[in-house]
Amino acid sequence: MTAMTVHLVVPSGFAERPSGGNVYDRRVQAGLLGAGWEIATHEVPDAPSLAAVLRALPDGVLVLVDGLVGSRDAELLLAEAGRLSLLLLVHMPFETPREAELLRAAAAVVTTSDWTRRWLLAQYHLDRHRLHVAVPGADIGDPVSGTAGGGELLCLATVIRPKGQDVLLAALAELRDLEWRCTLVGALDLDPDFVTELRTTAADTGIAERVRFAGALRHRDVRAAYAAADALVLPSQHETYGMVVTEALAHGVPVIASSVGGIPEALGHGDDGSRPGWLVPPDDPAALGQALRRWLEDPRRRQRLRRSAALRRLTLPTWSHTTARVASALEAAR
Repeated sequence: MTAMTVHLVVPSGFAERPSGGNVYDRRVQAGLLGAGWEIATHEVPDAPSLAAVLRALPDGVLVLVDGLVGSRDAELLLAEAGRLSLLLLVHMPFETPREAELLRAAAAVVTTSDWTRRWLLAQYHLDRHRLHVAVPGADIGDPVSGTAGGGELLCLATVIRPKGQDVLLAALAELRDLEWRCTLVGALDLDPDFVTELRTTAADTGIAERVRFAGALRHRDVRAAYAAADALVLPSQHETYGMVVTEALAHGVPVIASSVGGIPEALGHGDDGSRPGWLVPPDDPAALGQALRRWLEDPRRRQRLRRSAALRRLTLPTWSHTTARVASALEAAR
């Protein structure tokens, strides 16, 4: 082992599954390798697998654990906290049994948003000096020009109830008098009953022909979806950051999203102080519908938001910045 070695413990399948947390883990893994760290990656599908990995690790090594694994198997990690240098990467708090205890026992905690850091300080009373923030980076794409009418709407999120696609369809059902099309990009297999409910709602309200369920897409196809979009709509019930917000802004696409968790942080401001989108209350189809109507009916507002998104695009954090923040936490824990 060298002083520059870290063991990365991640959920099984992290290399294939397109969740924001997995993308973050993969980018950090690649970034640390590029920065000269030696990475030993351990994918653990269950508690017995994690126990076997931990038993095989020498005393004192650095172990960076994805928070999903940590929250699921906190007891196993707590048993090893005295001999290993554990760092927890917290995408979001799960409030599972002993999660708070594990985070207090860790050598350091890395959160992916300032919002999560504030939540952990307030709810778990962690030592602020062991809390580090490494927000997700963004790959800056070519700016999009958008269509004249602004009617190409994109919702990019796993199709499950907490992501709020039912709220979006309820809002769109009240906008049948306007020209728009909406593409839902995201896995359709995690809650099939919810997907069926959405399809039924679309059919019953007469908007089925204008709503496309695209399913999960490959990376290049996601970039193409951003390039074809006029606005990203993210009606989530909760988000600790919302990587799709900064991904959209990286293409100059304005965002209409719920004002929850870390979304305002991800949305941010351009250099001129303007917001590159609008925030609406969660679980409020009427408020979302009003925002979408303003977007669709007012070309001047669309132009202002597009200009603000273009400015915000130039201030987004890079993945190199993210990696540097994680590396700083690792160095501090050595």
